[in-house]
Amino acid sequence: MLLSKKSILLSALLTLSNAFAQDIHLAQGLLAGEPSESTIILQTRLTSSPIPIEGDVPGMPGVGQFEISTSPDFKASTFSEWLNASNETDFILKTKIDSLKPTTTYHYRVIYGSEKGSAKPSSAASFKTLPTKDQSASIQFVLTSCLNYAFFQNGDKTNSPAKPEDRALGYPALEPIAKLKPDFIILNGDCVYYDHPFNTRAKTQTELRKKWHEQYVMPRFVELFSQTPTYWLKDDHDHRYNDSDLTGENEPSNALGIATFREQVPITDPTSNAPTYRTHRMGKDLQLWFVEGRDYRSPNNMPDGPEKSLWGKEQREWLQRTIKESNATFKILISPTPMIGPDDGYKSDNHANLKGFANEGQAFFEWLKTNQIDPNKFFILCGDRHWKYHTIHPHGFTEFSCGALNKENARLGRIPGDPKSNDPDAKFRQPYTDKPASGGFLHVDLKASSPQTPATLSITLQDDSGKTLHQHQVK
Repeated sequence: MLLSKKSILLSALLTLSNAFAQDIHLAQGLLAGEPSESTIILQTRLTSSPIPIEGDVPGMPGVGQFEISTSPDFKASTFSEWLNASNETDFILKTKIDSLKPTTTYHYRVIYGSEKGSAKPSSAASFKTLPTKDQSASIQFVLTSCLNYAFFQNGDKTNSPAKPEDRALGYPALEPIAKLKPDFIILNGDCVYYDHPFNTRAKTQTELRKKWHEQYVMPRFVELFSQTPTYWLKDDHDHRYNDSDLTGENEPSNALGIATFREQVPITDPTSNAPTYRTHRMGKDLQLWFVEGRDYRSPNNMPDGPEKSLWGKEQREWLQRTIKESNATFKILISPTPMIGPDDGYKSDNHANLKGFANEGQAFFEWLKTNQIDPNKFFILCGDRHWKYHTIHPHGFTEFSCGALNKENARLGRIPGDPKSNDPDAKFRQPYTDKPASGGFLHVDLKASSPQTPATLSITLQDDSGKTLHQHQVK
């Protein structure tokens, strides 16, 4: 009997898995997250195979500690405490490192094994800490969103699957991102899709974890993250399902969605229950705010008004207070969902939606205007929408959408004046929107100030080959 190509491949994978059965691997590589001027969160996952097996990457119990040094040959290293990898934490090793020097490149690796006596060092990775608030420092970073693995691998009704070589390596856009050598990358929500494919929504802890394993084992991610630290935000698809809030009995539960996100990415100290909204000062000229859009929101179907909130009272007051306190030259709000759009008129999920949280969104723009926040120095970068755009609010504030990372998840967007949008009267100005639809990312390049020259900020929308589609520059 002749075997199918699928059967032959499965047999080969099982053989390879058995060959490595007694070894521990790091199939998902090393990951550094949430860099500040003095801290970093380091993470890896112990696996029983160097590759996926039957669609998942099985974990492996063991121990490990992180080694960190300013020298690439690891002279004068320091070490974290020993950590245990078990099924309880999806075999993830994660720890927060403090007492680091600002504006410094660090090299790190993990010493890992089944027990301390047989532990061995991994290959090395690196990250750079942030400058202090008094330093003039240039910063460049990339922001992306809407990473739909199912569409990338299988296509959908309107898009074909990616090329076979890309399906094995990962999203093509990750290559031009790596060539930019950004100081960090922001994954701004929908980092995985629990509800795709549509007929096999992930509901259990095992199923949710699998979504992270299959996505972030792809070699282009492993390579990029080995040299680029990360910041992560959660949205609906990596919380529960499309347009999810805290209500309803449908699985996965709200609690499981929140817990799995905290488990799978280096966003907070694993020993604390700190909120996932936060701000980072990045030198004299830049401050970023990362907001949480799922954990505190009112029900989506609640009538809009002053009592309805996407952020929650505590987060909203924190956001306004810290923006007002900041003396950074440029201020950027990183939001998983849009505040301006235009977006589809039927939706009720975000601040741009007239049936959603428009009251809170408009109140925030009124607050910015009343408190004289300079619209030429304050910007909103959003994810969630599957098209790239540059839109200007009537008060002068600007929003950029990074669109979907992979073109298989991209679409054309709504424009001002579209009767099916939240802006049927064309109150917004839109210097750019995708046409045709493309995958890609957003690139921010800050050139530091000097005694002779002011800081400059460039925001560029690029497709998944790295081609510049639109650029906005300010001083």
